Amino acid sequence: MASIPKVGFVSLGCPKALVDSEQILTRLRAEGYAISPSYEGADLVVVNTCGFIDAAVAESLDAIGEALKENGKVIVTGCLGAKSDVVLAAHPQVLAVTGPHAAAEVMAAVHQHLPQPHDPFESLIPPQGIKLTPKHYAYLKISEGCNHRCTFCIIPSLRGDLVSRPVGEVMQEAENLVKAGVKELLVISQDTSAYGVDVKYRSGFWGGRPLRTRMTELTSALGELGVWVRLHYVYPYPHVDEVIPLMAEGKILPYLDVPLQHASPRILKAMKRPGNIEGTLARIHGWRDVCPEITIRSTFIAGFPGETESDFELLLDFLREAQLDRVGCFAYSPVEGATANALPGAVPEEVKQERVARLMELQEEISAAKLGRKIGQTFTVLVDEVDEEGAVARSAADAPEIDGLVYIEEAGNLKLGDFVDVEITDADAHDLWGRRVS
Repeated sequence: MASIPKVGFVSLGCPKALVDSEQILTRLRAEGYAISPSYEGADLVVVNTCGFIDAAVAESLDAIGEALKENGKVIVTGCLGAKSDVVLAAHPQVLAVTGPHAAAEVMAAVHQHLPQPHDPFESLIPPQGIKLTPKHYAYLKISEGCNHRCTFCIIPSLRGDLVSRPVGEVMQEAENLVKAGVKELLVISQDTSAYGVDVKYRSGFWGGRPLRTRMTELTSALGELGVWVRLHYVYPYPHVDEVIPLMAEGKILPYLDVPLQHASPRILKAMKRPGNIEGTLARIHGWRDVCPEITIRSTFIAGFPGETESDFELLLDFLREAQLDRVGCFAYSPVEGATANALPGAVPEEVKQERVARLMELQEEISAAKLGRKIGQTFTVLVDEVDEEGAVARSAADAPEIDGLVYIEEAGNLKLGDFVDVEITDADAHDLWGRRVS
């Protein structure tokens, strides 16, 4: 009997890239290929790359090089694959290079270099496909690409303009995931609040009824599935206000990931981002009026070209006023192809890093105070890990991988994916500790 051809797989990058990896792996298994856990056991290796910032490019090129050294036969896909010249200049011996969100092209390359098995496994693939996340949560990607032209970003050149998935298809995938035991759906895209713009919000169908291809209607429908629904990458368009009542009513998690990037109107203009920071503050206060328990996460860039100390102080003032719950900050990285690289006023690297440190020091104070106020309160949490020392979980305020954790003193009979009520007994600037009350 002929051996089953085996494909190794390396997945790098953001959750959107992870979903691409899941789709490729699902196709590979459906067509009869085995997935090898090692380079040595694989007939060839697929590397799904990231190419957003220079550090990610370096990591991706290193991963390709390692796969070539350990296996010798490598297909490259993902965001760095959109810059095939960069890949081929470093590693001309790769078998093929494709861009992101290119499962069909990857499969064509696999077929060319590794004949398709005679016995496909399509009937054995679950409706939700292969997932790389734990069984109790999954990323639900609702669109590809982005219509914005932020000067620091090259995503549109890598992934193209916005293309929204049909709303019925999104809902069917969500239903399949919930039926498979997923307890939390993490809604992702490059611009979640723009969902449906490209199709003029035309209606699709779900459950025998029409459903508009629009963020508000989609999240409302997702909220009917009886699981946690968490929104990521939400630009603060006016219609975002419409989802806050859904949070207040408990239909979706009171959590909003809004990438604001800066607070100086001058720098926001240079970034080609919305610049009405007073309006943004008013929106944040309005969201909290409607849903006091809302958690707001954001990311910022320090050291953008032309950023003065006064600009940076405006950003710190904004954080003091906004009192955001979760914040990430990155030093500006001159990504190849980004138009911001041509702007005057490059900030020295040591100044960038000093500003990042100052911002995060301020945010730690804000976060420590906010989390400290949770001591004595009881929250429902979702269990991510269990060991002999206890359990590690997340509250509604915590997205996996990027936010804080809730450490539970005694696990007892808890299992991964369980919901449990926990009384908070301690806190620091990032995490919470508690004991079970249910």
